[in-house]
Amino acid sequence: MAATWLRRWVPGIDTALGYRRAWLIPDLRAGVVLTALLIPVGIGYAEVAGLPPASGLYATIIPLAAYAVFGPSRILVLGPDSALAPIIAAAIVPLALGDDVRAVGLAGLLAVMVGVILAVGGILRLGFVTDLLSKPIRVGYLNALALLVIVSQLPTLLGFSITTDSALRDAIGIFAGIAGGQVNLTATLFGLGSLAVIVVLSWRRTRIPGVLAAVVLATAVTAVFGLRDALPVVGALPQGLPAPALGGLQWADAAALVVPALGIALIAFADTAVLSRSFASRRGENVNGSQEMRAIGASNIATGLLGGFPVSASSSRTPVAEKAGARTQLTGVVGAVLVLAFMLFAPGLTDFLPSAAIAAVVIVAAAGLVDVKGFIALVRMNKVDAMLSLAAFLGVLVVGVIEGIVVAIILSLGAFVSQAWRPYRAELGRIHGLRGYHDLSRHPEGERLPGIVIIRFDAPLFFANGGIFDDYVRATVAAAGSGIHTVILAAEPITDIDTTAVEELMELDDFLVSRGITLIFAEMKGPAKDHLRDYGLSGRFPPDRFAGTVGEAVDEATGTLRGDLDGTQWDTDA
Repeated sequence: MAATWLRRWVPGIDTALGYRRAWLIPDLRAGVVLTALLIPVGIGYAEVAGLPPASGLYATIIPLAAYAVFGPSRILVLGPDSALAPIIAAAIVPLALGDDVRAVGLAGLLAVMVGVILAVGGILRLGFVTDLLSKPIRVGYLNALALLVIVSQLPTLLGFSITTDSALRDAIGIFAGIAGGQVNLTATLFGLGSLAVIVVLSWRRTRIPGVLAAVVLATAVTAVFGLRDALPVVGALPQGLPAPALGGLQWADAAALVVPALGIALIAFADTAVLSRSFASRRGENVNGSQEMRAIGASNIATGLLGGFPVSASSSRTPVAEKAGARTQLTGVVGAVLVLAFMLFAPGLTDFLPSAAIAAVVIVAAAGLVDVKGFIALVRMNKVDAMLSLAAFLGVLVVGVIEGIVVAIILSLGAFVSQAWRPYRAELGRIHGLRGYHDLSRHPEGERLPGIVIIRFDAPLFFANGGIFDDYVRATVAAAGSGIHTVILAAEPITDIDTTAVEELMELDDFLVSRGITLIFAEMKGPAKDHLRDYGLSGRFPPDRFAGTVGEAVDEATGTLRGDLDGTQWDTDA
């Protein structure tokens, strides 16, 4: 029992016990290839997050090792992420007040808070909360984040720096810097050259990663030609192991980071869950969402305690590991060990690494978040979803990154309420020569049955749409003219009824009874019937007011066998 519990919480045990010798060489090779990306990307995202370069490597080493122990996926690569870095910067930079030591501490605290939220969420099986970020909202939100990251890196790519607090001011500052002659031509050449190398090698799909080639070439040229003083460089990294860096923090700091922590936790798990399921499916494996949530939480807590910042799964480094032949999380462990070795034995190499080359790496990575095709598809498929996506995009740019998370969630909830508030509703009727009952608005050739109105309402009944339901039924009955004796509600889509909607339902029933019309519920689900019984309406709506199918209700209302023999009640394209 204890062993089963331990393996459920620590999947790395099963991986270690079931490890095959044939996996060793592929895992080692993939780990070496992966390391080529881990170092420059870690440094780049640390700078985007407003942190020292070393923090990015700590946030690379620790999560890889922690996830190898706690993670259910054998292929996932955790680390700094382009979608999280700008949120981290927006959260900690105003609180750090230019103090790098304090910034590192705040970032660590933020990671611990994110980790605790995710770990608790995993224990309570709250993975469903990621549904708060619907696809349209995520497309708009990530497009905005990508734009913010790219704009923030343009000054570094051109060899100068600006200090602003909004995308608009960033753009103004960039134009002012260019017009004012602040552009460093040497840095610009390195930045554009690095971009060209990364893009070209990516297009050609060579075995040599473009990021590795660009960073190595830029560093080598800077060192060989003595250009260190001619352009901004990353600078030498501190030599040593990851260590606790949470000193000097107060409870007020934790309070200020609650909203960013919740937003980062939501985005980190949403991205990781999608990526994890996708790769697991391709490998014929299954991944438990709650277990994944706990693993990301543990990884964030570990990196936060040891000088890192919040992390999630990487959509760029995971495919590299898979393509390089990774079989298990040993690939990530190898990458972590090699990055640690770099920090211990060769931290001075970054003293010749141009900042413009790192900016190119970040720009290319951020460009991967851009989903123009996805937005165009939304415009073609659903105008409302497209507007929601655009609103999320503008929300991030106008009100800020952290506030944009709240805007995105509110928009998602608003979209849900709007759809449930004004759902599709239809009057059903007969079409000669066609079985079933069909939407008369879609089939003008259809006709209403004499004396009967058949209504379908495609949503649960709750406080926001109960009145709409009532008004629609009354208006349809009025439009049908005199002689109506039965209203049949095709109630299969109505999966729930709340207390407010029940009041509307009773008022509607009273209205119909006063006009000699009987309301019949056809195909109502058991749980919805239970709600009516729990509300004490068994006397008002006895068993004879319910029918198994619309056809059965028609038979009862007409006294003739007119219902459908095949059980088909309406067209599925309505």
